[in-house]
Amino acid sequence: LAARVTIRVEGKTQTIFAPAPRAVDAANALQALDLASLAGEFYYHVATSSFGPYVDQIGRFPAEAQSGWVFKVNGASPPVGADKVELRDGDVVLWYFAEFGPAGGPPTLDLQRRPGGCYQALKQDDRGTSTVATGAVLVVDGRRVATRAGRACLKGRHGLVRATLAGAVRSNALR
Repeated sequence: LAARVTIRVEGKTQTIFAPAPRAVDAANALQALDLASLAGEFYYHVATSSFGPYVDQIGRFPAEAQSGWVFKVNGASPPVGADKVELRDGDVVLWYFAEFGPAGGPPTLDLQRRPGGCYQALKQDDRGTSTVATGAVLVVDGRRVATRAGRACLKGRHGLVRATLAGAVRSNALR
C-alpha cells in the first residue's frame, strides 16, 4: 500500500529534484525515486546485486570507487535496501550522492523555520541524530548569509532559503 511521503534528490553538484520536497504516493524508497524521476524527467539506473536492487546512477553521475547514491528516510539511513523500506504517511525521503571516507558518508542538512523570520540549520548523521550545523551558511536569493550556531534571521521578503556547509549535503529549501 502506498503512503503519502515527500521526496528530494540532491545531486553531486546541484539539486536534481524538488529543492522543497514534493509529495508522492509510494510504498518504498525505490518507488518514491521512480515517481520523482517521472515527475522531474531525470534518469536513474538500478543494478542487480546479491543484496537486491542497487541505485548505481542518478542523473549524470554513476557510483564509482568510494562514491555513490544513498538514501535516508526521516533523516536516518535504513539498514535495508530501498525496495525493502516500508514507508508511512508523512515520511521524508532523501536520495543523495555521497563520497565515503574513513568515517562513512557526509552528514545531511535539515533547515527548519523558526519564529520571527529565523531559520535553524541542523546536520544529521546516518542514525538521524541531529546537531547544530555550526558554520552553516544560508543561501537566500543568490546571496550568502552567515549563521551563528546554525541560526540566522532574515528581514523582508525573500525567495527560497537553503543551508550549505562544507562536507555536508545541501539542505531542503524553505520560503
